[in-house]
Amino acid sequence: MTMRAMRAGLAMVLLMTITVLTIVTAQQEELQQPPPPPMLPEEEVKGCSRTFFSALVQLIPCRAAVAPFSPIPPTETCCSAVVTLGRPCLCLLANGPPLSGIDRSMALQLPQRCSANFPPCDVIN
Repeated sequence: MTMRAMRAGLAMVLLMTITVLTIVTAQQEELQQPPPPPMLPEEEVKGCSRTFFSALVQLIPCRAAVAPFSPIPPTETCCSAVVTLGRPCLCLLANGPPLSGIDRSMALQLPQRCSANFPPCDVIN
Protein backbone atom coordinates (compact mmCIF):
# COMPACT_ATOMS: atom_id res chain seq x y z
CA MET A 1 0.00 0.00 0.00
CA THR A 2 1.37 3.35 -0.94
CA MET A 3 1.64 6.27 1.39
CA ARG A 4 -0.95 8.12 -0.64
CA ALA A 5 -3.49 5.29 -0.26
CA MET A 6 -2.83 5.14 3.50
CA ARG A 7 -3.45 8.86 3.85
CA ALA A 8 -6.65 8.60 1.84
CA GLY A 9 -7.83 5.69 4.03
CA LEU A 10 -6.97 7.60 7.21
CA ALA A 11 -8.79 10.68 5.94
CA MET A 12 -11.84 8.55 5.16
CA VAL A 13 -11.83 7.02 8.67
CA LEU A 14 -11.43 10.47 10.24
CA LEU A 15 -14.30 11.86 8.16
CA MET A 16 -16.56 8.96 9.11
CA THR A 17 -15.68 9.39 12.80
CA ILE A 18 -16.49 13.09 12.69
CA THR A 19 -19.80 12.34 10.94
CA VAL A 20 -20.80 9.72 13.50
CA LEU A 21 -19.87 12.02 16.40
CA THR A 22 -21.89 14.84 14.87
CA ILE A 23 -24.96 12.62 14.49
CA VAL A 24 -24.67 11.23 18.03
CA THR A 25 -24.28 14.72 19.49
CA ALA A 26 -27.31 15.99 17.57
CA GLN A 27 -29.41 13.04 18.78
CA GLN A 28 -28.38 13.65 22.39
CA GLU A 29 -29.35 17.32 22.11
CA GLU A 30 -32.76 16.34 20.70
CA LEU A 31 -33.31 13.95 23.61
CA GLN A 32 -32.57 16.59 26.20
CA GLN A 33 -35.82 18.08 27.39
CA PRO A 34 -36.26 21.57 28.77
CA PRO A 35 -36.44 21.78 32.54
CA PRO A 36 -39.88 21.07 33.95
CA PRO A 37 -42.02 24.08 34.86
CA PRO A 38 -41.90 25.18 38.47
CA MET A 39 -44.22 23.18 40.65
CA LEU A 40 -47.04 24.65 42.64
CA PRO A 41 -47.04 24.02 46.35
CA GLU A 42 -48.81 20.70 46.91
CA GLU A 43 -51.64 22.30 48.89
CA GLU A 44 -52.54 24.39 45.83
CA VAL A 45 -52.80 21.38 43.52
CA LYS A 46 -54.30 18.86 45.93
CA GLY A 47 -58.06 18.89 45.66
CA CYS A 48 -58.29 20.01 42.03
CA SER A 49 -59.70 17.06 40.14
CA ARG A 50 -59.91 18.98 36.87
CA THR A 51 -57.53 19.49 34.00
CA PHE A 52 -56.38 23.00 33.15
CA PHE A 53 -58.78 23.11 30.20
CA SER A 54 -61.84 21.85 32.09
CA ALA A 55 -61.17 24.33 34.93
CA LEU A 56 -60.91 27.11 32.35
CA VAL A 57 -64.20 26.09 30.74
CA GLN A 58 -65.85 26.22 34.19
CA LEU A 59 -64.93 29.92 34.39
CA ILE A 60 -66.38 30.96 31.03
CA PRO A 61 -69.14 32.95 32.82
CA CYS A 62 -66.34 35.16 34.24
CA ARG A 63 -64.88 36.14 30.88
CA ALA A 64 -66.38 39.66 30.83
CA ALA A 65 -65.19 40.36 34.39
CA VAL A 66 -61.56 39.46 33.63
CA ALA A 67 -61.18 41.07 30.21
CA PRO A 68 -58.45 43.74 30.19
CA PHE A 69 -59.75 47.14 31.39
CA SER A 70 -63.23 45.72 31.99
CA PRO A 71 -65.46 47.70 34.36
CA ILE A 72 -67.93 44.79 34.48
CA PRO A 73 -68.23 43.17 37.91
CA PRO A 74 -68.43 39.36 38.15
CA THR A 75 -71.96 38.05 37.76
CA GLU A 76 -73.70 35.74 40.18
CA THR A 77 -73.10 32.88 37.72
CA CYS A 78 -69.41 33.75 37.62
CA CYS A 79 -69.14 33.85 41.41
CA SER A 80 -70.96 30.54 41.68
CA ALA A 81 -68.43 29.04 39.26
CA VAL A 82 -65.53 30.48 41.28
CA VAL A 83 -66.85 28.96 44.52
CA THR A 84 -67.62 25.63 42.84
CA LEU A 85 -64.21 25.45 41.24
CA GLY A 86 -62.41 26.18 44.50
CA ARG A 87 -59.01 27.58 45.37
CA PRO A 88 -56.83 24.63 44.19
CA CYS A 89 -58.19 24.81 40.65
CA LEU A 90 -58.09 28.61 40.60
CA CYS A 91 -54.43 28.47 41.59
CA LEU A 92 -53.81 25.90 38.87
CA LEU A 93 -55.26 28.35 36.35
CA ALA A 94 -53.40 31.32 37.84
CA ASN A 95 -50.11 29.53 37.26
CA GLY A 96 -50.98 28.26 33.80
CA PRO A 97 -49.96 29.78 30.49
CA PRO A 98 -51.03 33.33 29.67
CA LEU A 99 -54.39 33.49 27.93
CA SER A 100 -55.33 36.06 25.32
CA GLY A 101 -58.06 38.43 26.45
CA ILE A 102 -57.69 37.65 30.15
CA ASP A 103 -56.12 40.03 32.64
CA ARG A 104 -54.42 37.70 35.12
CA SER A 105 -54.44 40.25 37.96
CA MET A 106 -58.20 40.75 37.52
CA ALA A 107 -58.70 36.99 37.46
CA LEU A 108 -56.75 36.67 40.72
CA GLN A 109 -59.16 39.16 42.31
CA LEU A 110 -62.25 37.04 41.50
CA PRO A 111 -62.37 35.20 44.86
CA GLN A 112 -62.27 38.52 46.73
CA ARG A 113 -64.77 40.20 44.40
CA CYS A 114 -67.08 37.18 44.76
CA SER A 115 -66.69 37.02 48.55
CA ALA A 116 -65.33 33.50 48.24
CA ASN A 117 -62.85 34.10 51.07
CA PHE A 118 -60.06 32.07 49.51
CA PRO A 119 -56.52 32.97 50.50
CA PRO A 120 -54.56 34.35 47.53
CA CYS A 121 -52.73 31.97 45.22
CA ASP A 122 -48.96 31.86 45.03
CA VAL A 123 -48.26 32.89 41.44
CA ILE A 124 -44.96 31.48 40.20
CA ASN A 125 -45.02 32.58 36.55
